[in-house]
Amino acid sequence: MDRGPALTLAWVTALIEQLFRVSYTLRGTSYLLHRLGWSPQVPQRRTAERDEDVVATWIKETWPSVERLPGTRTHGSASRTKPATR
Repeated sequence: MDRGPALTLAWVTALIEQLFRVSYTLRGTSYLLHRLGWSPQVPQRRTAERDEDVVATWIKETWPSVERLPGTRTHGSASRTKPATR
């Protein structure tokens, strides 16, 4: 379970109380921030060392051979006892 947003919300709640002498619950702080137009920010999950040229080359050259070929899907039942109806 990712506890990042809850810890950040607790930090904002404590900061509001320290600066303005007004206490809110975590949920109250969340509602307040949403009313002000703030939204949770989700970090991009990419490494700092990511080389876009290498990624583009892999997608162009390697991915087509890995990707499923068209027409390889089979129709029918997943059940072993029921025969395919197509």
